[in-house]
Amino acid sequence: MDLKTSIKRNGKQLIFDVLQHKPVETLPWVPFTGVHVGKLKGYKASEVLTDQSKLLECLHIANHLYAPDGQPVIFDLQVEAEILGCQLLWADDSPPTVITHPLIQDPSIPSYLPKKSDGRLPMILETMRKMKIEVGNDTALYGLVTGPFTLAAHLRGTEIFMDMSDDPDYVQSLLSFTGKVAETIANYYIEAGMDVIAVVDPMISQISPRHFKRFMTESFSLLFDQIRMQKTFSAFFVCGDATKNLELMCQTNPDCIAVDENINMQQAQLITQKYNVTLQGNIPLTTRMLLGSQEDNMEYVIGLIDTLDPQNLIISPGCDMPYDTPIENVIAVTEAIRNTEQTRLILNNYKAEDFNLEEIILPQYNNLEKPLIEVFTLDSSSCAACSYMLAAAMRAASELNGQVDLVEYKITKPENIARLKKMRIQNLPAILINGELKFSSLIPNQQELINAIQQYF
Repeated sequence: MDLKTSIKRNGKQLIFDVLQHKPVETLPWVPFTGVHVGKLKGYKASEVLTDQSKLLECLHIANHLYAPDGQPVIFDLQVEAEILGCQLLWADDSPPTVITHPLIQDPSIPSYLPKKSDGRLPMILETMRKMKIEVGNDTALYGLVTGPFTLAAHLRGTEIFMDMSDDPDYVQSLLSFTGKVAETIANYYIEAGMDVIAVVDPMISQISPRHFKRFMTESFSLLFDQIRMQKTFSAFFVCGDATKNLELMCQTNPDCIAVDENINMQQAQLITQKYNVTLQGNIPLTTRMLLGSQEDNMEYVIGLIDTLDPQNLIISPGCDMPYDTPIENVIAVTEAIRNTEQTRLILNNYKAEDFNLEEIILPQYNNLEKPLIEVFTLDSSSCAACSYMLAAAMRAASELNGQVDLVEYKITKPENIARLKKMRIQNLPAILINGELKFSSLIPNQQELINAIQQYF
């Protein structure tokens, strides 16, 4: 199929209109291209996240190819953590991963707030300023800030889940600090010309509404108020099954809530419309964008168009697109949004290819020598919530000193998607023990997980 993107319209105004809840005649499109832009020129993810000229070059190519109405400059939730002392593990095809947590050894909460000259901020800010000049007249530019809870988890590690029960005052103080960091970075990005500040906090899906109310409401409300005071739009970006927290998220008063494939968009829109908040999402990253066909992606977008109220709605991938996402799949999404009726004709004879579940052989769970922990993730190397879910499982396995087996299934492979379907797992990340789902989109504390495992000894 030979597809070409439509003629560019003034997407920036379209984004502004939707975020101001004005009626629009066409849906806006914001591809979260992230490290995928590196693939457009054959650069590694680590190159576009550290080299200003390569990042800028690739952003321009993405802007031309995908004709976005809104575009993120960089998608890396480790920028702030790196400045504050976390060590990173770099990869060729994904953002870096935090591998050390400074507040584990010394829990003293820092007071240092990042300066514009710290870490990779000079490179990021210069890229933002240049993008503002070069495409900012008709493309809304997004500055992505690491949310307070995810940054707190980067600093404290999985200990933060124990802290919520054992030392809630400490968690409150830590979130107060990370909230100030987020506000500081947001201010820098606004000054550099960003039109929308997206506060990206994937870990929010991993806590209960009770914990959200106690620990998160104040930090996020203050942050969105500060962004609004500077006449800038805001988005609350969450990954995983955050359904239980959507209403509380709306109550922190962002202009937009962005969600991934774990969320039922129809149910979510009932909540966001109640608060007059724009909803954004949620094309599946792996099953559609990475591994699907052009028709698969078109079909999903048409489904969103047909089942959702077009007002207060932005179409985008559910999160940062995988590095190897085929270019033609992204262009297909653009076409489905811009040329909807023509896309319907293309899909008339389309039938989605299904996985052969019979080929997937499951372990004989009743005859295992020792308990088996299976962790299903989107991709623990690029998804923060998945990374910490896997870390919790690995830590429990280590504490049990070889008495359990552990395996991770990333759904970046077709056979793992088939396994996911065969085991009827609905939401990620998830932990199963001997084939039984124990934790889904909710990271357990250490003792809770060990207790669950010990039931299988």
